[in-house]
Amino acid sequence: MSKIAFLGLGNMGTPMAGRLLNAGHDVTVWNRTAQRTALLADAGASVAKSPAEAAVGVEFVITMLATPFALGEVLFGADGLGPALSAGQTLIDMSTVGPDAFRSAAARLPSGVAAVDAPVRGSIAEATDGRLHIYVGATDDQFEQVQPVLEVFGDVHHVGSAGAGAAMKLMVNTTLAASMVVVGEALALGRALGLDQTSMLDVLAESPVGTTERAKRTNLETGHYPPSFKLSLAAKDMRLAVDAADQASVDLRTADAVRRWLDEAADQGAADLDFSAVVATILGEPARA
Repeated sequence: MSKIAFLGLGNMGTPMAGRLLNAGHDVTVWNRTAQRTALLADAGASVAKSPAEAAVGVEFVITMLATPFALGEVLFGADGLGPALSAGQTLIDMSTVGPDAFRSAAARLPSGVAAVDAPVRGSIAEATDGRLHIYVGATDDQFEQVQPVLEVFGDVHHVGSAGAGAAMKLMVNTTLAASMVVVGEALALGRALGLDQTSMLDVLAESPVGTTERAKRTNLETGHYPPSFKLSLAAKDMRLAVDAADQASVDLRTADAVRRWLDEAADQGAADLDFSAVVATILGEPARA
Protein backbone atom coordinates (compact mmCIF):
# COMPACT_ATOMS: atom_id res chain seq x y z
CA MET A 1 0.00 0.00 0.00
CA SER A 2 1.08 3.58 -0.67
CA LYS A 3 1.29 6.83 1.25
CA ILE A 4 -0.99 9.26 -0.57
CA ALA A 5 -2.10 12.85 -0.01
CA PHE A 6 -5.46 13.90 -1.42
CA LEU A 7 -6.23 17.61 -1.82
CA GLY A 8 -9.71 18.82 -2.74
CA LEU A 9 -12.65 17.25 -0.91
CA GLY A 10 -15.61 18.41 -2.95
CA ASN A 11 -18.51 16.25 -4.06
CA MET A 12 -16.14 14.06 -6.07
CA GLY A 13 -12.99 14.26 -3.98
CA THR A 14 -14.53 13.06 -0.73
CA PRO A 15 -15.75 9.67 -2.01
CA MET A 16 -12.55 9.23 -4.01
CA ALA A 17 -10.37 9.78 -0.95
CA GLY A 18 -12.65 7.40 0.94
CA ARG A 19 -12.00 4.70 -1.63
CA LEU A 20 -8.25 5.07 -1.10
CA LEU A 21 -8.76 4.57 2.64
CA ASN A 22 -10.98 1.55 2.07
CA ALA A 23 -8.31 0.05 -0.19
CA GLY A 24 -5.82 0.21 2.69
CA HIS A 25 -3.69 3.16 1.63
CA ASP A 26 -2.18 5.55 4.17
CA VAL A 27 -4.06 8.75 3.30
CA THR A 28 -3.51 12.38 4.27
CA VAL A 29 -6.21 14.86 3.27
CA TRP A 30 -6.43 18.62 2.92
CA ASN A 31 -9.27 20.92 1.96
CA ARG A 32 -9.60 24.69 1.91
CA THR A 33 -12.76 24.34 4.04
CA ALA A 34 -11.34 22.31 6.90
CA GLN A 35 -14.73 21.00 8.09
CA ARG A 36 -14.89 18.78 5.01
CA THR A 37 -11.99 16.70 6.34
CA ALA A 38 -13.92 15.50 9.41
CA LEU A 39 -15.66 12.53 7.82
CA LEU A 40 -12.43 11.18 6.37
CA ALA A 41 -10.52 11.84 9.59
CA ASP A 42 -13.10 9.70 11.41
CA ALA A 43 -12.44 6.98 8.84
CA GLY A 44 -8.70 7.01 9.54
CA ALA A 45 -7.20 9.72 7.36
CA SER A 46 -4.58 12.14 8.64
CA VAL A 47 -5.41 15.82 8.16
CA ALA A 48 -2.84 18.34 6.89
CA LYS A 49 -3.05 21.98 7.91
CA SER A 50 -1.81 23.24 4.55
CA PRO A 51 -1.09 21.94 1.04
CA ALA A 52 2.64 22.08 1.83
CA GLU A 53 2.18 19.96 4.93
CA ALA A 54 0.22 17.39 2.92
CA ALA A 55 3.31 16.69 0.80
CA VAL A 56 5.43 15.53 3.72
CA GLY A 57 6.39 11.86 3.58
CA VAL A 58 4.02 10.73 0.82
CA GLU A 59 4.71 8.98 -2.47
CA PHE A 60 1.77 10.36 -4.44
CA VAL A 61 -0.17 13.61 -4.17
CA ILE A 62 -3.58 13.75 -5.82
CA THR A 63 -5.28 17.06 -6.57
CA MET A 64 -9.01 17.18 -7.39
CA LEU A 65 -9.89 20.87 -7.77
CA ALA A 66 -12.62 22.82 -9.52
CA THR A 67 -10.77 25.30 -11.74
CA PRO A 68 -7.34 26.19 -13.14
CA PHE A 69 -7.24 29.11 -10.69
CA ALA A 70 -7.88 26.78 -7.73
CA LEU A 71 -5.14 24.42 -8.91
CA GLY A 72 -2.70 27.32 -9.19
CA GLU A 73 -3.54 28.57 -5.70
CA VAL A 74 -3.14 25.15 -4.10
CA LEU A 75 0.14 24.48 -5.89
CA PHE A 76 1.79 27.89 -5.74
CA GLY A 77 -0.16 30.07 -3.32
CA ALA A 78 0.62 30.59 0.37
CA ASP A 79 1.94 27.33 1.89
CA GLY A 80 1.59 25.85 -1.58
CA LEU A 81 2.05 22.22 -2.45
CA GLY A 82 4.38 22.75 -5.41
CA PRO A 83 7.54 24.00 -3.70
CA ALA A 84 7.08 21.43 -0.92
CA LEU A 85 7.35 18.51 -3.34
CA SER A 86 10.71 16.86 -3.89
CA ALA A 87 12.38 14.49 -6.32
CA GLY A 88 10.84 11.04 -6.32
CA GLN A 89 7.32 12.20 -5.49
CA THR A 90 4.50 12.13 -8.04
CA LEU A 91 1.74 14.71 -8.49
CA ILE A 92 -1.44 13.26 -10.01
CA ASP A 93 -3.79 16.04 -11.04
CA MET A 94 -7.32 14.70 -11.48
CA SER A 95 -8.93 18.12 -11.94
CA THR A 96 -10.47 19.26 -15.21
CA VAL A 97 -8.29 22.25 -16.07
CA GLY A 98 -7.22 21.70 -19.67
CA PRO A 99 -3.81 20.71 -21.06
CA ASP A 100 -2.24 24.17 -21.04
CA ALA A 101 -2.95 24.79 -17.36
CA PHE A 102 -1.67 21.35 -16.42
CA ARG A 103 1.53 21.62 -18.45
CA SER A 104 2.19 25.12 -17.14
CA ALA A 105 1.83 23.92 -13.56
CA ALA A 106 3.96 20.83 -14.15
CA ALA A 107 6.77 22.96 -15.59
CA ARG A 108 6.99 24.93 -12.33
CA LEU A 109 7.45 21.90 -10.07
CA PRO A 110 10.86 21.13 -8.54
CA SER A 111 13.26 19.01 -10.56
CA GLY A 112 12.65 15.29 -10.23
CA VAL A 113 8.95 15.57 -9.36
CA ALA A 114 6.81 13.54 -11.76
CA ALA A 115 3.55 15.14 -12.91
CA VAL A 116 0.69 13.07 -14.31
CA ASP A 117 -2.68 14.36 -15.50
CA ALA A 118 -5.59 11.99 -14.84
CA PRO A 119 -8.98 13.72 -15.04
CA VAL A 120 -12.10 11.61 -14.70
CA ARG A 121 -15.46 11.14 -16.40
CA GLY A 122 -18.35 10.35 -14.11
CA SER A 123 -20.19 11.94 -11.23
CA ILE A 124 -20.83 11.32 -7.54
CA ALA A 125 -22.36 7.85 -7.88
CA GLU A 126 -19.47 6.64 -10.04
CA ALA A 127 -16.91 8.17 -7.69
CA THR A 128 -18.52 6.44 -4.73
CA ASP A 129 -18.73 3.04 -6.43
CA GLY A 130 -15.34 3.11 -8.16
CA ARG A 131 -16.80 3.30 -11.67
CA LEU A 132 -15.07 6.43 -12.95
CA HIS A 133 -13.30 6.55 -16.31
CA ILE A 134 -9.80 7.96 -15.87
CA TYR A 135 -7.77 9.45 -18.74
CA VAL A 136 -4.05 9.50 -18.01
CA GLY A 137 -1.33 11.58 -19.64
CA ALA A 138 2.05 10.15 -18.64
CA THR A 139 5.17 8.36 -19.82
CA ASP A 140 5.01 4.58 -19.88
CA ASP A 141 7.06 4.35 -16.68
CA GLN A 142 4.92 6.94 -14.90
CA PHE A 143 1.74 5.18 -15.96
CA GLU A 144 3.02 1.88 -14.59
CA GLN A 145 3.63 3.57 -11.23
CA VAL A 146 0.28 5.35 -10.92
CA GLN A 147 -2.00 2.71 -12.43
CA PRO A 148 -2.41 0.63 -9.22
CA VAL A 149 -3.45 3.78 -7.33
CA LEU A 150 -5.85 4.99 -9.99
CA GLU A 151 -7.54 1.62 -10.43
CA VAL A 152 -9.18 2.17 -7.03
CA PHE A 153 -11.34 4.81 -8.75
CA GLY A 154 -12.40 2.91 -11.86
CA ASP A 155 -11.10 1.96 -15.30
CA VAL A 156 -7.83 3.58 -16.31
CA HIS A 157 -6.87 4.62 -19.85
CA HIS A 158 -3.35 5.68 -20.82
CA VAL A 159 -4.14 8.17 -23.60
CA GLY A 160 -0.76 9.75 -24.28
CA SER A 161 2.00 11.89 -22.82
CA ALA A 162 1.72 14.76 -20.33
CA GLY A 163 -1.37 16.84 -21.00
CA ALA A 164 -3.12 14.19 -23.09
CA GLY A 165 -5.42 13.19 -20.24
CA ALA A 166 -6.50 16.80 -19.74
CA ALA A 167 -7.07 17.18 -23.48
CA MET A 168 -9.07 13.94 -23.68
CA LYS A 169 -11.34 15.10 -20.85
CA LEU A 170 -12.17 18.32 -22.69
CA MET A 171 -12.91 16.34 -25.83
CA VAL A 172 -15.27 13.90 -24.12
CA ASN A 173 -17.03 16.58 -22.06
CA THR A 174 -17.98 18.45 -25.21
CA THR A 175 -20.08 15.43 -26.17
CA LEU A 176 -21.75 15.24 -22.75
CA ALA A 177 -22.77 18.89 -22.62
CA ALA A 178 -23.75 18.98 -26.28
CA SER A 179 -25.97 15.90 -25.86
CA MET A 180 -27.82 17.59 -23.00
CA VAL A 181 -28.37 20.76 -25.01
CA VAL A 182 -29.57 18.72 -28.00
CA VAL A 183 -32.16 17.04 -25.76
CA GLY A 184 -33.36 20.46 -24.63
CA GLU A 185 -33.59 21.86 -28.15
CA ALA A 186 -35.34 18.71 -29.41
CA LEU A 187 -37.96 19.07 -26.67
CA ALA A 188 -38.39 22.76 -27.50
CA LEU A 189 -38.97 21.91 -31.16
CA GLY A 190 -41.38 19.11 -30.29
CA ARG A 191 -43.42 21.38 -28.02
CA ALA A 192 -43.64 24.01 -30.72
CA LEU A 193 -45.00 21.33 -33.06
CA GLY A 194 -47.59 20.17 -30.54
CA LEU A 195 -46.00 16.91 -29.37
CA ASP A 196 -46.65 15.35 -25.95
CA GLN A 197 -43.64 15.49 -23.62
CA THR A 198 -43.91 11.90 -22.39
CA SER A 199 -44.04 10.64 -25.95
CA MET A 200 -41.04 12.78 -26.85
CA LEU A 201 -39.03 11.47 -23.91
CA ASP A 202 -39.94 7.88 -24.79
CA VAL A 203 -38.70 8.37 -28.34
CA LEU A 204 -35.56 10.29 -27.33
CA ALA A 205 -34.67 7.45 -24.96
CA GLU A 206 -34.19 5.25 -28.05
CA SER A 207 -32.36 7.92 -30.07
CA PRO A 208 -28.62 8.68 -30.39
CA VAL A 209 -28.90 10.90 -27.28
CA GLY A 210 -30.77 8.21 -25.37
CA THR A 211 -28.07 7.56 -22.78
CA THR A 212 -28.05 11.21 -21.73
CA GLU A 213 -31.84 11.52 -21.75
CA ARG A 214 -32.41 8.35 -19.74
CA ALA A 215 -29.88 9.40 -17.11
CA LYS A 216 -31.61 12.76 -16.58
CA ARG A 217 -35.25 11.90 -17.36
CA THR A 218 -36.45 12.23 -13.77
CA ASN A 219 -35.00 15.74 -13.64
CA LEU A 220 -36.70 16.70 -16.89
CA GLU A 221 -40.07 15.34 -15.80
CA THR A 222 -40.10 16.85 -12.31
CA GLY A 223 -38.32 20.15 -12.87
CA HIS A 224 -35.99 19.34 -9.98
CA TYR A 225 -32.27 19.25 -10.76
CA PRO A 226 -30.29 18.12 -7.68
CA PRO A 227 -26.60 18.52 -8.51
CA SER A 228 -24.71 15.45 -9.60
CA PHE A 229 -22.48 17.35 -12.04
CA LYS A 230 -22.91 21.06 -11.33
CA LEU A 231 -23.90 23.25 -14.23
CA SER A 232 -21.21 25.78 -13.28
CA LEU A 233 -18.56 23.10 -13.78
CA ALA A 234 -20.01 22.02 -17.12
CA ALA A 235 -19.96 25.67 -18.23
CA LYS A 236 -16.34 25.99 -17.10
CA ASP A 237 -15.40 22.84 -19.03
CA MET A 238 -17.02 24.17 -22.20
CA ARG A 239 -15.20 27.49 -21.85
CA LEU A 240 -11.94 25.56 -21.54
CA ALA A 241 -12.79 23.51 -24.64
CA VAL A 242 -13.71 26.57 -26.70
CA ASP A 243 -10.59 28.44 -25.56
CA ALA A 244 -8.39 25.45 -26.43
CA ALA A 245 -10.02 25.24 -29.85
CA ASP A 246 -9.45 28.94 -30.45
CA GLN A 247 -5.78 28.59 -29.59
CA ALA A 248 -5.52 25.66 -32.01
CA SER A 249 -7.42 27.61 -34.72
CA VAL A 250 -10.22 25.03 -34.75
CA ASP A 251 -13.75 26.27 -35.44
CA LEU A 252 -16.11 24.56 -32.95
CA ARG A 253 -19.47 26.19 -33.67
CA THR A 254 -21.58 23.64 -31.80
CA ALA A 255 -19.33 23.76 -28.74
CA ASP A 256 -19.55 27.54 -28.68
CA ALA A 257 -23.37 27.39 -28.87
CA VAL A 258 -23.43 24.85 -26.02
CA ARG A 259 -21.18 27.11 -23.95
CA ARG A 260 -23.55 30.04 -24.47
CA TRP A 261 -26.58 27.98 -23.36
CA LEU A 262 -24.76 26.86 -20.21
CA ASP A 263 -23.59 30.39 -19.40
CA GLU A 264 -27.16 31.65 -19.84
CA ALA A 265 -28.49 28.95 -17.51
CA ALA A 266 -25.88 29.87 -14.91
CA ASP A 267 -26.77 33.55 -15.21
CA GLN A 268 -30.42 32.62 -14.60
CA GLY A 269 -29.58 30.97 -11.27
CA ALA A 270 -28.88 27.35 -12.23
CA ALA A 271 -25.12 27.40 -11.56
CA ASP A 272 -25.34 25.14 -8.50
CA LEU A 273 -27.95 22.82 -9.99
CA ASP A 274 -27.25 19.77 -12.12
CA PHE A 275 -26.01 20.56 -15.62
CA SER A 276 -29.22 19.09 -17.03
CA ALA A 277 -30.97 22.25 -15.77
CA VAL A 278 -29.83 23.81 -19.05
CA VAL A 279 -32.90 22.10 -20.52
CA ALA A 280 -35.15 24.21 -18.30
CA THR A 281 -33.43 27.33 -19.59
CA ILE A 282 -33.94 26.23 -23.19
CA LEU A 283 -37.65 25.53 -22.49
CA GLY A 284 -38.14 28.76 -20.54
CA GLU A 285 -39.09 26.88 -17.38
CA PRO A 286 -38.03 27.32 -13.74
CA ALA A 287 -35.40 24.92 -12.38
CA ARG A 288 -35.29 23.85 -8.73
CA ALA A 289 -32.89 21.79 -6.65
